[in-house]
Amino acid sequence: MSHDANCIFCKIIDGKIPSMKLVETDKSYAFVGLLIIPKYHAAKMHELPDDSLADILPVAKKVAIATGATEYNVLQNNGRLAHQEKGLVVGWPSSQPPKEELQKFPDAQVHEKLLSQLPK
Repeated sequence: MSHDANCIFCKIIDGKIPSMKLVETDKSYAFVGLLIIPKYHAAKMHELPDDSLADILPVAKKVAIATGATEYNVLQNNGRLAHQEKGLVVGWPSSQPPKEELQKFPDAQVHEKLLSQLPK
């Protein structure tokens, strides 16, 4: 398996950077923040082995079911110029809960809720 000790995603997979894991397979890792990353280090999608690519969509399906999202995008960026500049657009109705309501749901609670919703 390819690995780069300086890669932020490799550090997350190795547990050197904390994350709240949702789904982990032999080839993929999904965590709160809703990123699904291959465990094989590659800078670009076309550098990934086919078995790593084939593993990602079933993981995305589990995460979609767990979040309850009925409309969503699955995006993959390649290279520095393909990065995200603005916030994500999600596929459920937008709402603006009061700040005190948001503070009741720290990442750890979101993590636990999503874990309980994952299909087996």
